Amino acid sequence: MNVMDMFRKKFADYRKLIDDQGKKKARAAMMEGYPERQKQNMGPFFEGCTLYEGFKKAAPVYGSFGMEMHPVDISNNDHDAALEVHMRCPFMDMAREFGFEKPCTVICELDQDAMALAFEGLGVKILTTMADGDCACIFMYQR
Repeated sequence: MNVMDMFRKKFADYRKLIDDQGKKKARAAMMEGYPERQKQNMGPFFEGCTLYEGFKKAAPVYGSFGMEMHPVDISNNDHDAALEVHMRCPFMDMAREFGFEKPCTVICELDQDAMALAFEGLGVKILTTMADGDCACIFMYQR
């Protein structure tokens, strides 16, 4: 299964869970084990380096499935901090295909929540989204 098929399955699974169980239970079901998977998948990028350096290492992986991600170091006031700026989202049409208004519900919001749970002391915020008409998706991480 290629990466885009994996994301398509994620949209399909979430849609089925919502239709069968409602939004709240579907979200809880989607989050089961997600922080552990996020730690396993993203942990190697962040071990022994700053958040900026970790996202810089991860950028080619994001690029392999159509996301154009540019990390920005915003470390300040004794915080290791970075912005994850996405200039392209390959999931807009896929979200609509499965009846979601925005892909953020299925991809970004779950990812961000899982990251915050996976890495102790990590704060995560979604600052802007293209799905809301912004020019880029911007996520802030700090620890």
